[in-house]
Amino acid sequence: MAIAKAERLMNLALCLLGARRPLSKRELRDSIEAYVEAARPEKGGSGSDDSFNRMFERDKDDLRELGLVIETVENLDGEVGYLARRDSNRLPPITLDAEEAAALGLAAKVWQQARLAGAASGALQKLRAAGLPEEVDPYEGHAALEPRIPVHEAAFEPLMLACRDRRPVLFDYRKASAARPEPRHVEPWALECWRGHWYLAGFDRDRGAERVFRLSRITGRVRSRGTGFTAPVPDVVTVRETVAGWAGETADRSALIRLRSGAGYPLRAKAAKVRELGDGWDELEIPYGHGLDAWLVEFGPDVVVVEPAELRADVVDRLRAVAKG
Repeated sequence: MAIAKAERLMNLALCLLGARRPLSKRELRDSIEAYVEAARPEKGGSGSDDSFNRMFERDKDDLRELGLVIETVENLDGEVGYLARRDSNRLPPITLDAEEAAALGLAAKVWQQARLAGAASGALQKLRAAGLPEEVDPYEGHAALEPRIPVHEAAFEPLMLACRDRRPVLFDYRKASAARPEPRHVEPWALECWRGHWYLAGFDRDRGAERVFRLSRITGRVRSRGTGFTAPVPDVVTVRETVAGWAGETADRSALIRLRSGAGYPLRAKAAKVRELGDGWDELEIPYGHGLDAWLVEFGPDVVVVEPAELRADVVDRLRAVAKG
């Protein structure tokens, strides 16, 4: 089936590119063997105009999605014809210096392990057709570093499309301090990868404010809800800066915690001071900023907050909320 469709699309593209004048649907139907076969009942076709029209419209949309410029022309008799002019479908020469070509290759290589691998490969093929030097090989394995952006969350692709199309979404989200997920109605702005995790920035309609969501905490399916945004989209969406602030990266204070030996390596990496207490516990001084309480809760019984008192109280409140369910 896939081969038959590819052959049909190729024949339609060649027919439109080779025509010297716009061709009507009737002429295209009689000129392309796949359409002729589909119209024969003895070949399994329906023979109806509706069936052909649906097939032709799908094929035309697929060709346009692939980048073919198809013009719709109406003649003096009111009949609609279709044409793909060669000058409209000829890519201009692309001149890239060594740094630009290397950047494009690196970008394509980064996405090879992600859900955008197909799009990256397709874009690279189009660039090669337009003049990208053949010596630029983003997939050769000679580099000392192999950059990768992992995308394992099922929510990534629908959210990426929703950001592109400016389409509100609904999903269930589990906060670090909650035992059960809650529904969130969000106007998605941008996705960004920070410290190996993907985050979504957007406007939370139920809370009436900007929020950042970690994709790994989204449960279930992302559903589209309505059209159009109700809140203005910022010119620059600072996902990374917002997450960094919540994680205490921009903190100007410090907190003192006790951490079980052999546990909490992310906390140890952030610690300004570490002191062994004995009996399987260490004492750490770590940066204290907004959201640190939510992060500490994730380590459960391996962490005890010593000071400040407000942080200790926030962590205790979150643990109680989780215990109550």
